[in-house]
Amino acid sequence: MWITRLKLKNWRNFKQIDIALRDRVYLIGPNASGKSNLLDVFRFLRDIAKTSGGGLQKAVKDRQGMTKLRCLQARTDPEVAIEVELAVAGDDPVAEWTYAIGFKNEGKSPHRLLLNYERVFHQGESVLNRPDEADRTDPERLTQTHLEQVNANAAFRPIAECFAGVTYLHLVPQLLKYGDVMGGHRLEDDPFGQGFLERIAQCPTRTREARLKRIQTALQVAVPQFKELRLVKDEVNGHPHLEAFYEHWRPNAGGQREEQFSDGTLRLLALLWSLLDGDSLLLLEEPELSLNEALVEKIPLLLDRLQRQARHRRQILLSTHSEALLRNPGIDGRGILRLEPEKEGTRIVEPDEAEQRMMETGLSAAEVLLPKARPARLDQWTLFK
Repeated sequence: MWITRLKLKNWRNFKQIDIALRDRVYLIGPNASGKSNLLDVFRFLRDIAKTSGGGLQKAVKDRQGMTKLRCLQARTDPEVAIEVELAVAGDDPVAEWTYAIGFKNEGKSPHRLLLNYERVFHQGESVLNRPDEADRTDPERLTQTHLEQVNANAAFRPIAECFAGVTYLHLVPQLLKYGDVMGGHRLEDDPFGQGFLERIAQCPTRTREARLKRIQTALQVAVPQFKELRLVKDEVNGHPHLEAFYEHWRPNAGGQREEQFSDGTLRLLALLWSLLDGDSLLLLEEPELSLNEALVEKIPLLLDRLQRQARHRRQILLSTHSEALLRNPGIDGRGILRLEPEKEGTRIVEPDEAEQRMMETGLSAAEVLLPKARPARLDQWTLFK
């Protein structure tokens, strides 16, 4: 399913927003405008809906509690609210489901996080409306959503499955290269790629080999002299490793393992694997990092081809600062959302009619919209006076 509309109240940077979402959305804006925080809404819903180790209380705790989660401009209204509309994928999707949740601290000591409401609609008909009589009889029930309970979400299971399937990977090459040396705690769901190789290894063999072959073909074009990509296991400890081979090497030379890959090769490999891995909502954070500008220009085309070839067209939300990425003429300007910080929180601006006409006449999003995402006082920026 696709998420076609998002409404937020008092979520991090956003005091109040109501935006439509397309099958591919590009988020642009200055640093600290809230691009990552907007993507985190969908990770938050995933964390609630997880069948193992999830739930509302943990999702909020993992974000350091309500004081960190609630918008700083929410002076008199302590409630955080999220509402999403979902549709079966199509060229002109119509909302089939609506899920809405509002929650806040109870206000007593010790503070408890309680649901204000949880609502589900299917084709306009109410499926769930909490608090109900059972909640009023036993208020402890309001510490949990029905979304996180398998025995309670049967009537709207497609929503729970959609949220639980959200994929996010913002691979940090150094964590993958030097993970064994650094050790330390690995974050749940591994958003930064420490366990990326284990994810590949756990994929069914036939599927894994087919994906690696497609990625190998792509890398042969993108990385000079690249020849072959393999997944192997360490003979000593059994850990999985990627091995690469190059055309200009001498015959029978040993493979180069991931700790020797360039940052760009690892980032590109992770991007390609993520695009092939599933059909749920995919969140990409600055996919241009470490990549050659010519490759970055091709990312929108790559996304388009993969979406067209997939059995189920996948929804993709990505944040970017890249002029190279946004100057691709195939980008639909209606899918670009600009985040604009203001005193009362960040607002989200869609292209207006004039901007849309400019892009339809041949100007790129990089020319029309990206200049408006620059910091307002950038011309005055200096380190020394």
